[in-house]
Amino acid sequence: MVSSSHEAMHRIFQDHPGLFSRVSEVLGIEFAPPTSVTVLPNDLTEVSPVERRVDTLLRLETEDDEEPLLLAVEAQGKQVPDKPASWAYYASYLLTKYRLQPMLLVICQDRATAEWAARPVDFGPRQWPLLTLCPLVAGPHNMPVITDPAEVRKDLALATLSAITHARNPDVGAILRAVTTVLQDTPRTVTDPIIELVARGLGKHPAAELRRKLVAVDLSFYKSPLFEEVRAEGEARRAAKDVLAVLAERGIDVPEEARQRITSCGDLEILHRWLLRAVTAPSTDEIFANE
Repeated sequence: MVSSSHEAMHRIFQDHPGLFSRVSEVLGIEFAPPTSVTVLPNDLTEVSPVERRVDTLLRLETEDDEEPLLLAVEAQGKQVPDKPASWAYYASYLLTKYRLQPMLLVICQDRATAEWAARPVDFGPRQWPLLTLCPLVAGPHNMPVITDPAEVRKDLALATLSAITHARNPDVGAILRAVTTVLQDTPRTVTDPIIELVARGLGKHPAAELRRKLVAVDLSFYKSPLFEEVRAEGEARRAAKDVLAVLAERGIDVPEEARQRITSCGDLEILHRWLLRAVTAPSTDEIFANE
C-alpha cells in the first residue's frame, strides 16, 4: 500500500511543476524553468502481466530551443535492490514511447536511502557496462533546511519540499514554524494544498503531531471575525491545550506557574506565538521571552 508520505513526495511536483528547475539548481544541475507542463499517464505497463507505474510523470517544455523533457519523479522510502532495474526500464520505455529524453528525480526522507539511490548503477558485464543509471536525488543530505520566513515566502513550494524531505530531521520543527508563519497571510487557495502536502509528507513521523498542533491554531486566522468573537473563549482553551501538548510531546518540563500562564491566556495571537516557539524552545522561559 502506498503511504501518504510517499504520495506527497512526488505529488508536489504535479501541483508545482516549476519546482523541478529550482530543485535541480540546488543539486547543481541547471534546467530552465518550464513554460508548459503536461501531467502524463504514469502507467508504464506493456503486454507483460507485471504492472509498472512511475509515481509522477511530467512533460516539461521551456523557452529554449531544446526538445521537451520527460521528468519521472519517484518517492523512495527505503533501499530496494531491484529498484534501479525498474528505473532503467522506465527510462527505456519512456524514450521508446515518447521519443523524448527522460530524466529521473528520486525524493527521499532519510540520508542512507538517498545516498544509495544516488549511486551510479552499471548494467552489463563489468568489462564493458552496457549502460549506467545516474538519477538525480533530493533528500535530507542535500536539500536546504529553510527556517527563515523570508526565504519561505520566496519559494513556498521548495520550503514545503524541504519540510517533507527533512521529516526525520530534528530541525524540521523550525522549518514548520517558518512555513506556518508564511501561511498566515497567504491566500486560502494556496495554503490548503500546502497544508495537505505537508500533512501527508510528514506521515507518521513525530513531526506530524507538531504540524497538526500548528495548523490547529493557524486555522483560526481563516475564520470570520464574528465567528472568532463568538468562539474566542473556546478557541483560547483549545489553543492553550495545543501549546501544552507540543511541550509534552517534546518532553519539555512545564512548571505550574508557566502552566497557569498558558491556560489563563485568552489572547489567540499570543497563544499562537507561544505555540510557534514551543516547537523549538529549549524551555518554557524561552516561550515567554520578550512578552
